[in-house]
Amino acid sequence: MNKYPVIFVILLLAGMGNFAFSQNKEEEKEWAKKLKELKPMDYKKLVDEKNALQAQANDAQSTQETLKLLKSEMDAKDAEIAKLKKELEDYSSGAVPGVPQKSAEPQEQNVAANKGPVAGLVYKVQIGSFKSKDLTKYFDNNPNFSGDVDHDGSKKYTLGVFTDYWEADKFKNALRDMGVKGAWVVAYKDGRRVNMKDAREGVL
Repeated sequence: MNKYPVIFVILLLAGMGNFAFSQNKEEEKEWAKKLKELKPMDYKKLVDEKNALQAQANDAQSTQETLKLLKSEMDAKDAEIAKLKKELEDYSSGAVPGVPQKSAEPQEQNVAANKGPVAGLVYKVQIGSFKSKDLTKYFDNNPNFSGDVDHDGSKKYTLGVFTDYWEADKFKNALRDMGVKGAWVVAYKDGRRVNMKDAREGVL
């Protein structure tokens, strides 16, 4: 075996090691020189920047932990809301043992029959006011269709007779959806038209 190539490799590695060692020494001298030239306030600035970066890193970590905690709490609340919603649906449908099913109250119970003036406070939906249109002949055959004649001869026609204001309001909205844009709720007390504000505030 030829020993010269082996010796060459050893010398080459040794030379590289000396080169690296020499390079490290040069770099060490360069940084030592920079350290001597570093002013105290510059050093303080570097320390402050390092501390600020560390504080930002800590804040970011704290924020991530806070977000995880909030998400966990939100998931728990969502689960609780879903549970309560299910219980409410079961209660409404009568699926809860021992709780009778809530019967749907027919809307008709809030509608009073229009057989002459209705006693007490009721609400109607006015659909229009006309001077030239006389529809009074239809009142007798349609118990929920009525009207009044104003002092100037205008005829105000109403539909429905409700004991509950909100049922009248729903009916008004339905009529508007059907194209009766001028529909609005009016109040009557013992067959006489009264101020809506007084009726709603219960001062009649």
